[in-house]
Parts: sequence; C-alpha cells; structure tokens
Amino acid sequence: MFGSSKKATSYVGEVETIIGKDSMMKGAITGKGALRIDGQFEGDINTAGSIIIGENAKVTAQCKGVNATIAGIVYGNIDISEKLELLSSAQIYGDIKAGILSIGEGAIFKGACEMRHSNDNPVNTKNAVKK
Repeated sequence: MFGSSKKATSYVGEVETIIGKDSMMKGAITGKGALRIDGQFEGDINTAGSIIIGENAKVTAQCKGVNATIAGIVYGNIDISEKLELLSSAQIYGDIKAGILSIGEGAIFKGACEMRHSNDNPVNTKNAVKK
C-alpha cells in the first residue's frame, strides 16, 4: 500500500483449505493446516494453523488459530495465540485475543482486546502497579 513498506504476512504454499469468493458455507471447521476464506462463512473455525480472511470475505464465526491475517469482515470473537494482523480493509466486530496485534491504518475494530504476553518477558516488578 502507499506510504508503507510493510507487506502482509504470506502463507503461500501452506494453505490446505480454501473457501472461494463465490462460495457460502455454514458449519464448523476444525483442522491443523492453514485456512483461507474469500467467500462467506458462518459457524466456528478452530485450526492449529493460520487463518486468512480475504478482502471480499464475510465471516460470522468464532475464530481460533495460531496466526491470522484479516482483510475482510468478521462478526465474532477471534482468539489467536501468536500474531493477528488486521489489514487496512479489515472490519472486526467482536472481541480479540492475540499475542501480537498489528492494525493497518483504516481498519475498523469494535470490541475488546486482550493481549497475551509470553512467559519469556515477565513483568518488571519494580515498575508494576500494585493492587
């Protein structure tokens, strides 16, 4: 995109399941590999791999995965253990949980956000707020 040298995370060659742009699917998807949705999906997504939601996709689902790149519309909660990337065309209406969150300029996010931190970087107790 203009003004940014960053590129979206690419999962080329790793995608095992694709829902095409003219497809509509309802149900639950469970798997171990990467999933790409370019059409419409309603239900639950649970994968041990990555989730890619294309720019023209409309997803109404609870999504759980390792990494995700979202360019389309998602209605539902998203739980990503590592990196969640919202591209500039993304629209998220639901709560998110992620280890790393990247939000592109122009993306829409309406909901709550919980950031996970790894055990490798414990909170500095000297600067921590005491309750």
